[in-house]
Amino acid sequence: MSYEVIADAGKPIKMWTKDVPVERMAIDQLRNVAGLPFIYKHVAAMPDVHWGMGATVGSVIATKGAIIPAAVGVDIGCGMVAARLSLTASDLPDNLAPMRAAIEASVPHGRTDNGGINDRGAWGELPANVLYMIGKHGNQSLAARLAAIVEKHPKLTRASARAPHHLGTLGTGNHFIEVCLDEEQRVWIMLHSGSRGIGNAIGSFFIDRAKADMKRWFINLPDQDLAYLPEGSEAFDDYMQAVSWAQDFAVENRRVMLDATLRAVVGALGKPGITWNEEAVNCHHNYVARENHFGQNVLLTRKGAVRAREGDLGIIPGSMGARSYIVRGKGNPDSFMSCSHGAGRKMSRSEAKKLFTLDDHVRATAGVECRKDEGVIDETPMAYKDIDTVMAAQADLVDIVHQLRQVLCVKG
Repeated sequence: MSYEVIADAGKPIKMWTKDVPVERMAIDQLRNVAGLPFIYKHVAAMPDVHWGMGATVGSVIATKGAIIPAAVGVDIGCGMVAARLSLTASDLPDNLAPMRAAIEASVPHGRTDNGGINDRGAWGELPANVLYMIGKHGNQSLAARLAAIVEKHPKLTRASARAPHHLGTLGTGNHFIEVCLDEEQRVWIMLHSGSRGIGNAIGSFFIDRAKADMKRWFINLPDQDLAYLPEGSEAFDDYMQAVSWAQDFAVENRRVMLDATLRAVVGALGKPGITWNEEAVNCHHNYVARENHFGQNVLLTRKGAVRAREGDLGIIPGSMGARSYIVRGKGNPDSFMSCSHGAGRKMSRSEAKKLFTLDDHVRATAGVECRKDEGVIDETPMAYKDIDTVMAAQADLVDIVHQLRQVLCVKG
């Protein structure tokens, strides 16, 4: 058996964490989730599992009859997209700084002005392709669907007004854009982002709504962030409508950025006609979906986990100085057909800033064109678990299709 089992926590916890360190706080959170009455079968912990809000990042939670908004989280629809370009390493210049500058100029990133109208991480005037994405599909456009949600929940008005200005923007924290080389020295673009400010607002709104309901119904939980919405309630229906919208927005966000990054690379190289191939992969790793497992229809929440049905392509990134992987799922039923979403943090951001110096970070990212300043020390490779150990621990969940090594990284 490739996983360990914690059997004394309500439902079993199946852990793909062989040789991977897991902090005690994460184990406690897994136990809290496994003890909830609506958990189906078991809880699956991926090898990158670590502490999160309410539920661990790197866990897969099947439920029947209820959903936990904090388990989905506030970065709704966060995920990855990657595509192989019609380029090889020999097409790239020795100095990648101009290419990084071109990507940074093409994709708003970071956050200033407290997220206000002068935020450098958002669009000012909306580009034509962003306007198209917001308005396509007629009455089922992203704009029309969001308007229906906001009409019922006016507290989301401010965030909804900013949403178009965030479509095609990177964000902050661990979100990134990378140019990578695979094992055959072919060039890839890979990026990581989600539903931006509107997803955060939707997640926060319904987490608070669930907490208020728990208080009103006198339901005591081991962690208030495990507050849930029962299926059949109006709040449940409203949340599922909103979270579905945010997940769709996240997919479109990554598509717009991928296109912008390709155009920036073409401009930096001065080589028209560069294309990407059919291997583009766009996958969530923070989301909820209705799926069938062990013969039952369930709500499946992947919080920091990627769907890995048999044949599914997925992306498992390392860190700023470690390799990443394009993988193909094996459809392992015990993991609810899932795999890890990355290496996983092994320490908090504040711990990383205390423990590592700028010199440490510069050495760890040698050979990568990226930020080498104190503002990204919390994202330094040493703050993450070893990606090789993580991949070895989930060998029965995925096959490796491509191994990627980044040569350029843009961080928010």
